Amino acid sequence: MCAYLDLLESVRVGSGSLREDGSLILPGELHLQALWFAGQMGREFETVDGRAVKIVQFGHWNHAAGPDFLHTAVEIDGELHSGPLELDHSATDWEAHGHSTNENFNDVVLHVVFTEGDREQFTRTTEHREVPRVVVPVSVIREALNMPLVEMAAAHPGRCFHPLADMHDGNIDALMREAARHRASVKALRRSRTVDVLGEDEWLWQALAETLGYRPNKLAMTLLAQRLPVGDMVKNPDEAESLIFGAAGFLSAEIHDQAVGDSRDYLRGLWGTWWRVRDDYEPAPGRRIPWKLSGIRPVNHPQRRLSCLGEVAKRWGAFKKASQSVNGVVDFFENLEHDYWNHHYTLKSKRSDRSLALMGNDRVRDFQINHLIPVRLAGGDRAAWDFYQKTPAPALSEKVDKASVRLFGDTPRRKIYLRKAWQHQALLQIYQDFCLRDVSDCAKCPFPEQLAQWRG
Repeated sequence: MCAYLDLLESVRVGSGSLREDGSLILPGELHLQALWFAGQMGREFETVDGRAVKIVQFGHWNHAAGPDFLHTAVEIDGELHSGPLELDHSATDWEAHGHSTNENFNDVVLHVVFTEGDREQFTRTTEHREVPRVVVPVSVIREALNMPLVEMAAAHPGRCFHPLADMHDGNIDALMREAARHRASVKALRRSRTVDVLGEDEWLWQALAETLGYRPNKLAMTLLAQRLPVGDMVKNPDEAESLIFGAAGFLSAEIHDQAVGDSRDYLRGLWGTWWRVRDDYEPAPGRRIPWKLSGIRPVNHPQRRLSCLGEVAKRWGAFKKASQSVNGVVDFFENLEHDYWNHHYTLKSKRSDRSLALMGNDRVRDFQINHLIPVRLAGGDRAAWDFYQKTPAPALSEKVDKASVRLFGDTPRRKIYLRKAWQHQALLQIYQDFCLRDVSDCAKCPFPEQLAQWRG
């Protein structure tokens, strides 16, 4: 165990106000479904009546009405059951959503919920068959969501500022480096869970999609990548682009009518494939991808991100090879081009004289920092750490800014630890592990006292 983890554990088991309990506000079902399908909640559970459950196969997303996931395989007390799986916020949703009177749910093999409710529930089909139910433990949910107790900590020097100010530069540097390594190990663990249930290729595909979504559309891009597995995309790469835009909900008669010039020509090509397969891939109204389109810079429009995803699907073998080294993806994306999207912002925009990269340097760096480097560090790749230490810092985020102020105030040290990408990651991890788990706004947090005794 590294010294940073020792410090973290000593604080968590202390008598301070850092804690793991507290009320849990669940996100929307689509968010929970995405985490479930990515394996972030694990495979092994227990039904409400005490039977052991193992998810053998997570199946695939249902695009139409009915249960959420189809063709799953679930082992209950050693007996294998194959069929659909339904995931709801609460046990009461089975009745509230009309599943008990809907024949489409008669073959459901498992009902997964995140809260049991105040009264006893019976999950039954129209044939009066009881469906086994699993309540995902709060500890598992919280870990999967990576959810803090405090949404945002105030931007002022914390009580940890003083012990840090008195600490030797070498010890501060050791603390920061170990925090960065710990953050990488957490990311590597999340990757291993997805690889376990979906395989290496699907993890890489979803990691790229998440990166392309950035903050506003991270969930939307992840959902799309889960609904369109890259294993299916590479079978017919010429259809990938049409499937991606169609399943995303961006192909319609209205958008074609609004397009002009070469945009209309491009859309006609997409439609040539989409109309033949749309019944198999177009989501039902309640399953549409939740895109955020307002407040997005034109160059970052989700449609441009989808074009990048489509081009990568066509060149999947080359992309996989490029991703085997941390820096290999730089050359890959610098040479990734598209006749239409190198000069358009949306599906109905006029041609731009400006040349537009499908994936800019900031997104490539984000992909390296959040996905490729953690994998290499977990495998003990020294070259990856050397590369990491040299990687310039991205744009200063609000959380990194607040973390640096709380730890270092307005001192020269603050500027020193805002220069590199790994330093930003270290600040984010300390901010998450301590500042966002302290419900007293620093007053009762035990971290400063422990920090005063800590040595790297």
